Amino acid sequence: MDKLFAIAILNWNGKSLLQKFLPSIILYSPNTNIYVIDNASTDDSVLFLQENFPQVTIIQNNENYGFAKGYNKGLKNIKEPYLALVNSDVEVTENWLDPIQNIFDNEPETAVIQPKILDYNRPTHFEYAGAAGGFIDKYGFSFCRGRIFDTIEEDQHQYEDIIDIFWASGACFFIRNDVYKKLKGFDEDFFAHQEEIDLCWRIQNTGKKVKYCAFSVIYHVGGATLQYHNPWKTYLNFRNSLLMMHKNLPDKKRFRIIFIRLCLDGIAGIRFILMIKPKHCLAIIQSHFAYYKRITKKNNKKNPIKTNRYYKVKSIVIAYFIKQKKEYSHLPSNLKNYN
Repeated sequence: MDKLFAIAILNWNGKSLLQKFLPSIILYSPNTNIYVIDNASTDDSVLFLQENFPQVTIIQNNENYGFAKGYNKGLKNIKEPYLALVNSDVEVTENWLDPIQNIFDNEPETAVIQPKILDYNRPTHFEYAGAAGGFIDKYGFSFCRGRIFDTIEEDQHQYEDIIDIFWASGACFFIRNDVYKKLKGFDEDFFAHQEEIDLCWRIQNTGKKVKYCAFSVIYHVGGATLQYHNPWKTYLNFRNSLLMMHKNLPDKKRFRIIFIRLCLDGIAGIRFILMIKPKHCLAIIQSHFAYYKRITKKNNKKNPIKTNRYYKVKSIVIAYFIKQKKEYSHLPSNLKNYN
């Protein structure tokens, strides 16, 4: 019987992570093909895999292409109909693939699915990167059920459902192979961060759906390859958010929305100064200049089809920082109504 899932793990100098987390993937993923896409590691990751996990197929990229291009190149010749893109710092659970396959098999309009993502180091709580499904507000700020900015909720089974979401986390990203290839995968200009949100946006522009499924559970360390409070991460998140909005917003809305977003970024920079984090403020400034340099290139990548689903929502910044709405259930309906 042909195998339906290809599990693809992107690796760069992650021998210790592979040693710790790959066994759970092998144990709980029968009848799948498992691939490790190596981004030209300089440790002995590849040798370690060859000696200890001969059942894993190794795909070697000739340089560190980052998340977006690394996956695009590594997945080019993979044929299985369903792809599971899994971070190297993820522990999976028994039967984690079964509910995902059930949705893909029975809902052809669903192109992407995210599982419930819990914190490996604090299993009672959701994990920052994805939690119980992702959304964005009118100005491109991302948030999740279970995580808004730095507030992370305890998992009290409040999100035990299957629902439409706006974006699925790249920490564990299930996608139909034909959809991935048709849309040419992740935008390689992003290098890393926010590329999964951009891809989900583009997928929804085609009429397909992105879903969250609580009945598939994984545990994510988070920040194992790049710490959440690293200024480089701040730079990538702010730059890529602007690039994503520039290419996906309708022409009539783009200038006004991005102008307000730039002003909000300025406020974020001031906040970093007050928090005595000047490197993060500098990262925001640098992200803006990088965005200005790439505007012409992004004009050539603008999507001809736009979804109106996104524009109904308001500002998560106002809800969180001014109105003190710290949990998803407390948000006003105009931040939760995506249908």
